[in-house]
Amino acid sequence: MRNIFIASTLFYLISFIFSANAQFDIKAKSAILQDFHSGEILFEKDADTKIFPASMTKIMTSIITFELLQKGDLSLDDKFFVSENAWRWSQAGYSSMFIMVNDQVSVENLLRGIIVASGNDACIALAEGIAGTEDEFAIMMTSKAKEIGMMNTNFSNSSGITSAYNYSTVRDVLIMSNYLIKNYPDYYKYFEEKEFTWDRTGGDPITQGNRNPLLYKNMGVDGIKTGYLSAEKYSLAASMKRNNRRLIAVGSGYETKNSRSKETAKLLTYGITNFDLIEIYNSSKDTIELDVWLGKKDKVKSYIKNDIYKTIPKARKKYLKVLLNYDGPIEAPIKKDDKIGKYKIFYKDNLVAEHDVFALEDVEKLNIFSRLLKSINFLIWGDV
Repeated sequence: MRNIFIASTLFYLISFIFSANAQFDIKAKSAILQDFHSGEILFEKDADTKIFPASMTKIMTSIITFELLQKGDLSLDDKFFVSENAWRWSQAGYSSMFIMVNDQVSVENLLRGIIVASGNDACIALAEGIAGTEDEFAIMMTSKAKEIGMMNTNFSNSSGITSAYNYSTVRDVLIMSNYLIKNYPDYYKYFEEKEFTWDRTGGDPITQGNRNPLLYKNMGVDGIKTGYLSAEKYSLAASMKRNNRRLIAVGSGYETKNSRSKETAKLLTYGITNFDLIEIYNSSKDTIELDVWLGKKDKVKSYIKNDIYKTIPKARKKYLKVLLNYDGPIEAPIKKDDKIGKYKIFYKDNLVAEHDVFALEDVEKLNIFSRLLKSINFLIWGDV
């Protein structure tokens, strides 16, 4: 068994919440903060309490649409007719794109009407265009939610209007937000647009600003969605990108618009100023070589399937040890993608994470004569 120490830097596994949380709080009924690359939860407050997600629901409406676009089953230029049902929501005092009955509106404009203007009418037009009815579309939304791990969520409509059957948690909204950013980078750009102009039928063009207040602050926020219901008060899922890091914060139950903006900014700033992101392994550039016994090569290149990042409290870099553990030298033959070792991460003397190591290439076995010579050489000199 061979152990190779790869690095000595800091890592503190956060399968629990950092003790620093005891001195930090925000004025929300429930909230959660995640470092996107490592997946570490940096703060949470009643994160599994049931909430009514309001217009944060529109994140899933967008995801369903993005998935169809990505598969080629839908085009941004496709147009849907606006039903009277969809139009009525533009007349009901809710946030609206202001589409008219029998308008033919492109998918791209409907998406902007949903994401930037938070239009409930645009949600229904898009839902009906995709699924036939909003009820059927809501079934698609809930199915997708379960697929990606949102186990405490149910969607009953596409916009987030008040319904006892449209509920979630801030943890689930975080999962949804993370999934959106990770899987649809080409479409996520819509969430940072600060305004949308709709050339409406029967009236002058109307320009509406993005409801996300943090887009207008110089702090690196590039999405994602606000919400408001009288029963839930104000909510916000927000993502900030700064210094090669991305943080996602979700909060609900803010008493005022100002509190929503101020407290979410406070939460994101807490994550940036109190923690560092450490890159331990980069799958696109890091290659690990392990010793081989009786093979046509003396070394085999290997890899770990995913990047490894860890988020750590600042100024504590001396506690991390990364160990490459394998039964070596590894006897040939070796097949590409064989599991040949473990990448183990220790905090002090405690194993806190491990990742499988796989062969990046085939290594053939030496012929019988060469193996004999190699074995004799090992017996005499102890050299592999």
